[in-house]
Amino acid sequence: MAVSQARKGLRTALVAAVAATALVPAIASAQDKITWKVQSHWPSASSSFKDSLVRLKDEVGRCTNGKLELQLHEAGALFPAKDTFNAVKRGIIQMATISPAYLPETVTTAGIASGLPFAFRNVWEAAYFHKHLGFEQMIRDEVAKQGVYYSTDKVYPTEMVSKIPVNSLDDFKKLKVRSSGALQRFLTEAGAAASYLAGPELYPGLSTGVVNAAHWGAVQGAQSMGLYEVAKYHIRPALNIAGTDAFIINQKALEKLSPDVRKCVIDKMDEQFWLRTNEYEYQEQIALAKAIKSQGVQVNQLPPEVLDHLSKVAVKQWEEEGKKGPVAQEALAKLKGFLKELGYID
Repeated sequence: MAVSQARKGLRTALVAAVAATALVPAIASAQDKITWKVQSHWPSASSSFKDSLVRLKDEVGRCTNGKLELQLHEAGALFPAKDTFNAVKRGIIQMATISPAYLPETVTTAGIASGLPFAFRNVWEAAYFHKHLGFEQMIRDEVAKQGVYYSTDKVYPTEMVSKIPVNSLDDFKKLKVRSSGALQRFLTEAGAAASYLAGPELYPGLSTGVVNAAHWGAVQGAQSMGLYEVAKYHIRPALNIAGTDAFIINQKALEKLSPDVRKCVIDKMDEQFWLRTNEYEYQEQIALAKAIKSQGVQVNQLPPEVLDHLSKVAVKQWEEEGKKGPVAQEALAKLKGFLKELGYID
């Protein structure tokens, strides 16, 4: 009887051991999966939320075989846009999308990154300046001092929409523009009344008359946010062409990833820059044609007197951005040298 009980006990122990062994891979697999919280500065209605952020989430998931999942939160879901950098810096969340306009004053190249007005005339020029001439690395090095990794999502034009046509300098000075960062300062200096509104507040502000003009990207941004419903004038040329959107990652969170997963994240962000920059240009043309045909949007080319005025104000602002520190001064000198080579300035 004792032998029988002993054998029964042994069988029970063996079954338990086998079951425990079978559970080990499942437990390990669950532990290997990492989830990052990602706060976006884009509302979910914004075209870039899907085309940039959701795309990156899918690409990182495929590249890492599901080891890293990006848990996405739209603008304002966790933090106001201007608090997002500190949340990533402190490790409260691991990752975010952001505009350089929302970076702290300690990042002296932020104003140049968010786009000096009337500098570049074509998207390829801004892309070349960022990647081939090393500007992105300059801002990345500045941001890294605060424990954050920085990667530009794309470069694209920023263009205004308006409820009123701008056919003279007096018309321009009647604008109450939703803006941010360096462009907000530029538009104010040029005589418009520029103020900041967060993404979710943009449409209500424009529809109720709190502002009568705004910029949110260019055509796609305006269309995705419903701005053409209340603002029928699309104003050109672009206020700037810049890396207005970027990804930021807590450096410690990035370093905790295994080398293969970390490489996936960095490679996919670098790959995205070229894909999204090119794709955005194509989509701009398609979106504008659709807006003109179906929503009665009119392209409003600024008259020479306005362009001359804005260009003079712009050059003064370039100099102000260069005074923010040695790195900003170096970046501005690099930009001016490039524009001279292109024949845009003397």
